[in-house]
Amino acid sequence: MTQASDDPTPTVAADQALPLTMRAALRHRYGGPDQVVIETVPRPEPGAGEVLVRVRAAGLDRATLHLLTGLPYLARLALGVRRPSRAILGQQVAGEVVAVGAGDVPFAVGARVFGTAASGSFAEYAVASPKRLAPTPAGVSDVDAATIGVSGVTGREAVLRGGQLQAGQRVLVLGASGAVGSFAVQVASGLGAEVTGVCSDAKLEFVRTLGAQHVADYRSTSLADLGGGFDLIVDIGGNRRVSQLRAALTPTGRLVIVGGEEGGPALGGIQRNFFASMADWFTSRQLGWLFAEGTTAGCAKVADLIAQGTVRPAIDRQVGLDGVVAAIEAMQRGELRGQAVVVP
Repeated sequence: MTQASDDPTPTVAADQALPLTMRAALRHRYGGPDQVVIETVPRPEPGAGEVLVRVRAAGLDRATLHLLTGLPYLARLALGVRRPSRAILGQQVAGEVVAVGAGDVPFAVGARVFGTAASGSFAEYAVASPKRLAPTPAGVSDVDAATIGVSGVTGREAVLRGGQLQAGQRVLVLGASGAVGSFAVQVASGLGAEVTGVCSDAKLEFVRTLGAQHVADYRSTSLADLGGGFDLIVDIGGNRRVSQLRAALTPTGRLVIVGGEEGGPALGGIQRNFFASMADWFTSRQLGWLFAEGTTAGCAKVADLIAQGTVRPAIDRQVGLDGVVAAIEAMQRGELRGQAVVVP
């Protein structure tokens, strides 16, 4: 542990001469992938209680698209009303600590870490809070670890914290082939649940390999076709009515809404989340939505599942910074099986 100090100068390994600049994928205004540019920018400095991470890998999650577009508009209260308050894209990160700020910091220079980065992770360096990082276990690669901070934590918590799933119960995962869904399917399968995964026809066999006993094409299969009687529905697809989801549950079943791309530009999928919370008052079923924070403990629990072999991160492709735009476009088109990982 780094001891507290009155000197605000970051502590850096003696044999390291850190560059003053770095390459990063960023946008200066809200919009589509055409707004993303690769630029050389000043390397960030860690503030008090923060660490500087040499980024070895950075996972592309769906939230990055919201950071890019600034939609729904309600999100701009946090992201910046007129322009992005943070230019560099990306959240999930894995790499090693190369400098620490003043104060009591639980990671030493040279430590391998993963989690989320406050300064943006699609860059050669990123600043992060230790509260959003965990030590990378031996045997877990940086590329695998880079999928945990948002996607892995959300998938696990949707099944266990939000869904309180038990062995032998029936679970339906809508959006089973994506970054979060691929984790949710594996966590539920590893627990001993009976898993049904819904995705596109082209990804049915992929979802089977994750551990789903039953798979269905979302275009040709209705919730009624699946028979109902689910103890848990994890909805990552975001395009089904709450009333339809409720009807597919057992009388004491749970609905956990993780994301949603439907709805208008003002509220987006948030309005459906609020509706589910309101409907929860009038049914024996438990309806709600999940916002997962990538804390140190949450990240470490997913990393342990990977180290044990219970979960295997689904990585569709690895790209450099110059491939970020193409990866985002592939995600928009629904082509990714799991997620893409950026290796700066």
